[in-house]
Amino acid sequence: MILLTQLNGEEVYVNPNLIETVESKPDTVLSLTTGKKIMVRESRDEVVRRFTEFAVKVSGAAAPAREELPWT
Repeated sequence: MILLTQLNGEEVYVNPNLIETVESKPDTVLSLTTGKKIMVRESRDEVVRRFTEFAVKVSGAAAPAREELPWT
């Protein structure tokens, strides 16, 4: 789970495996596979960073260098 902050200041843990898309509209909006949308204070890049850290912890693999990430 990754910890994010909703616009009202409440912290929420999100299962990153449920995230389909992360958009900046200008607020950051997560679209989940459940159909639910969550607006958070963190930037799109910060959500992606936390997702990547989570994936590395789960897989035990080394994180790719920033230059290798396709969204940078």
